[in-house]
Amino acid sequence: MDVCWACSTLSLLLHVIGAALGSRDDGWFMNVQAEVRAIEGYPVVLPCTFSHPQHSQHSSLQVLWRLGHGQGATVLYRCTSRPGAPACEPGPQQDQRYRLEGNPTEHDLSLRINSANLQDSGRYYCRVEVQGREHVSFEDKMGTRLRVEAPPKILSLSVDGSEQSGYRALCQVQGSPLPDVQWLGPDDLLEGSPVVPLAQGAMAYYHTVSQLTDVEPGHQYTCSASNPLGKEHATLYVVPPRPPLHAAGASPPLLILVAVSLGAKVVLLGGLGVWMVQGGALRGVGCCWK
Repeated sequence: MDVCWACSTLSLLLHVIGAALGSRDDGWFMNVQAEVRAIEGYPVVLPCTFSHPQHSQHSSLQVLWRLGHGQGATVLYRCTSRPGAPACEPGPQQDQRYRLEGNPTEHDLSLRINSANLQDSGRYYCRVEVQGREHVSFEDKMGTRLRVEAPPKILSLSVDGSEQSGYRALCQVQGSPLPDVQWLGPDDLLEGSPVVPLAQGAMAYYHTVSQLTDVEPGHQYTCSASNPLGKEHATLYVVPPRPPLHAAGASPPLLILVAVSLGAKVVLLGGLGVWMVQGGALRGVGCCWK
């Protein structure tokens, strides 16, 4: 094996590994984690540590965390660490959901996000500024990718259409990874399809709407959403319209019920009655037809 070639290859590998672990520039070193995963509703910590030249060790530091890069970036957290101060002091308008988990005097700028939600997913950048006669700053250029995951959640289940055009059922679902949505009839699996246009931007990663066409009154349809973190389903009962009592030719709207698998959550999406599921039995609270 050619010794020069081997040395060159080893040098390249060390360079790549160093770039993955942290960023260096003029005596600065910053180490962040490439990706962090969190579960919706729980706190998460984004690690960030740094070192800097000896001459600036006792200077005041400003710590900044932002979501995104460039002009569209959002500053989420900012605090100032002064020599001798016990903690990094955030501004009076700081969102309390964010706080510094680390201690800047110990070169730790790790950020804690309480009660993470799906909208928190994105790339975060850690920055430190040394305040003094020579104002210098340093920021990791790669950032940390935060992926917030959540089990499926059925947001709504509804029916639209008319007797002339036909009815369709719509199931709005969120979750991360994006849930797989299936429709089930009384006896078999039914073929649903995503609604076009789909969600745009960040919502497309955790939000979807599935539709089922050719829905018939007098039948029940179940929307089932699943991902690696769990499963949820909701059942839709479509009550056949009664004969009109007040105006010839007028069709009263459908009465529909949504019963979510988690028990107590029962949502009425129709307009003429209220139904509840208690003890496994369907009970009508009240209904009146105009």
